[in-house]
Amino acid sequence: MKRIHLFEFEDLTWFPNWLRVALTRSIVVMHKILKSDEELAKLLSPALEETKSNNIVDLCSGSGGPMVEVIKRLTKEPKHADLRLTLTDLYPNIPVARSINARKGNITYKTEPVDATNVDPSLDGFRTMISGFHHMKPHQAKQILKSSYDRKQPICIFEISDNSYPKFLWWATIPINFITCLIITPLVRPFTIQQFIFTYLVPIIPLCFAWDGAVSNARTYTINDINILLEDLRTKDYVWESGTIKGRGNKLYLIGKPINK
Repeated sequence: MKRIHLFEFEDLTWFPNWLRVALTRSIVVMHKILKSDEELAKLLSPALEETKSNNIVDLCSGSGGPMVEVIKRLTKEPKHADLRLTLTDLYPNIPVARSINARKGNITYKTEPVDATNVDPSLDGFRTMISGFHHMKPHQAKQILKSSYDRKQPICIFEISDNSYPKFLWWATIPINFITCLIITPLVRPFTIQQFIFTYLVPIIPLCFAWDGAVSNARTYTINDINILLEDLRTKDYVWESGTIKGRGNKLYLIGKPINK
């Protein structure tokens, strides 16, 4: 495989939760800038219709990611009017979860930890994982795909990079990521004093953002890597489609769908 599995601060168990939340809020802003919600809505709409899915189970949701905006886009279409979204995470963002759950709408956020490699069978629905698949080591990534395959649940993997840089240049975007964090931080919501202090006065957040961003690209599974993971998961009753979306950055996707005969 081309990918290399370096560490990300966000994955470390001892990493302070307030700092993890600060990073995931910045990632939400990046998704908005890159228009991930528009591209995901276009990608998911036909797949949801084909699989007759009216519930999405989002894995590794963090601070909500782009899926909240995706649902808002999709439910404007009559064919997706009844669509529901369940957000989950191994480290749930409790303030965000409480805020979302208080609205009592078509979006809920589970406050209990959900391991993407071992999803509770009660969480039926079209699974999505947005910018989370690269966090998984190959055996974990394989288990996520196999779980959907075995239970005949559709799944969409979406990454905002495609690991197209030469392998030895994985570190080259660190300074760019650092500057990017400084620029986008005023767009973070909620924008807190803590976020300001640890971005501009004591730049811990930009340093972590810069490192994790560069490492994320190095960790991203390429199309060839994904094909290796899928070697024994291709059958007539479950199909896989992968590709790259070109636009504001190259984004990679994988969709798995059961075939109803």
